[in-house]
Amino acid sequence: MANARSGSLATILFLFAFPAALHKGAAQEPVVSQNLVTDDVAVVEGETAIISCRVKNNDDSVIQLLNPNRQTIYFRDMRPLKDARFQLVNFSDNELRVSLSNVSLSDEGRYVCQLYTDPPQEAYADITVLIPPGNPVIEAKDEVLSEGNETEMTCTAMSSKPAASIRWMKGDKELKGKPKVELSYDKMYTVTSRVTFAVSKEDDGVPVICIVDHPAVKDFLARKFLEVQYKPEVKIVVEFPQGLTREGENLELTCQAKGKPQPQRVNWLKVDDDVPSHAVITGGDLYIENLNKSYNGTYRCVASNQLGESFDDYVLYVYDSRAGEGAPRTVDHAVIGGVVAVVVFAMLCLLIVLGRYFARHKGTYFTHEAKGADDAADADTAIINAEGGHTNSDEKKEYYI
Repeated sequence: MANARSGSLATILFLFAFPAALHKGAAQEPVVSQNLVTDDVAVVEGETAIISCRVKNNDDSVIQLLNPNRQTIYFRDMRPLKDARFQLVNFSDNELRVSLSNVSLSDEGRYVCQLYTDPPQEAYADITVLIPPGNPVIEAKDEVLSEGNETEMTCTAMSSKPAASIRWMKGDKELKGKPKVELSYDKMYTVTSRVTFAVSKEDDGVPVICIVDHPAVKDFLARKFLEVQYKPEVKIVVEFPQGLTREGENLELTCQAKGKPQPQRVNWLKVDDDVPSHAVITGGDLYIENLNKSYNGTYRCVASNQLGESFDDYVLYVYDSRAGEGAPRTVDHAVIGGVVAVVVFAMLCLLIVLGRYFARHKGTYFTHEAKGADDAADADTAIINAEGGHTNSDEKKEYYI
C-alpha cells in the first residue's frame, strides 16, 4: 500500500509540474528520441537485473525511471517507490542506472526511461525473466535390451520459461527426437522429447544422453546407459604347436567365448566324426596327445546362452613327422626348374623363327658350267670355249642350306 501511495504521489507531482506535456502525451504515442537510450534485459529468476537510462548530449533535463505500471521508481537520485529491491547504482547528468535484485516473474514487463523535455522523451527496456527447467528426467521403455531390437526413450524438461529444446546423443552419434511442448496455466512450459532406435551388441554400456538447451542454464543433461544382451562370440586360438601339426606332436586349442549373459556352456565336437577317445576337454580347452593322420578333420567349439548359440571351426591336418624340414631345398629346386623351363621355351621359339626365315629365302642354285659350251661344234671346241669364257660370262652361284 505504501508503494502504491508513493507512486501515486509522484504521478500527482508530475501532473502539476507538466500538465500540458502529459495531456499531449496522452493524445499520441511518445516518440523515442535518439538522445535517450536503454537496453532490454534478460535475467534468471532470483538474480539481479540492471536497468540503465542513458542520455546523449543532455541539457540538464531530469531523468526518471518508471515501472510497467508507470509508477516512478527513481526521480533523479530519489526513490519514491518504497521497494528496497531497487537500488541506485549510478546517477549523473548522462545516466540513471538502477539494480533490481531477487527478480521474480511478476517483475517482468516494460520499464520506461523518461527524460523531462517538451514533449517528454521515452525509451523502453523490456525485462524478460528466465525460469530454468527442472532436472531432465529420462524414462526408458525397456531396461534390458536384446541385440537387434528397437527401444524407445523419453526425456522431460518441466516448468521453464521460455520453452527448452532437447537434443539426444547415443555415444558420439546424434539421434533425432520428436518434441512435444505444453503450456501450463501459470505460463510455464513443459517439453517432452521421444526418440526411437535399434540397438546392437556394440551399444552395450553406451550412454544415451538427453541434453536440455535453455538460456537460463548450461550443460544441463541426463544420461542413461544401455544394457544390451547378445549371443556369444566364439574364437578358437591355437596354443600349441606354433606352425605345422606333425605326427607324434601334441595339439592344444582354447575356445574363447564372450556374450551377455556369459555363455552357460562351451562344447567341443568333431564335425562328421567323434572326438578322439583320449582327447582331454577342460572347459574351453581341447588337448590331444600324439597326433596321427586319423585325427584329421574339423573340430568345432560351440557356445550358447539364453539368446542363442555360436561356433568357430578349426581344421586339423596332420603332416608327416619330418614335414617342413626340406622346405628350403624344395624351394631351390622349384626355382631352378622354372629357369630351365624358360630357357628351353626360348630356344624353341628361336628355332621356329630361324626355320621360318630360311624357308622364305630358299631358291634355285646354279653350277659353274660355261655358257659358251652350248654353241660349240664338237667336244674339244666346247671345252676350249668353256675354259676361256669364264671371264665374260655371268657369275654362277650356288646356295646350300
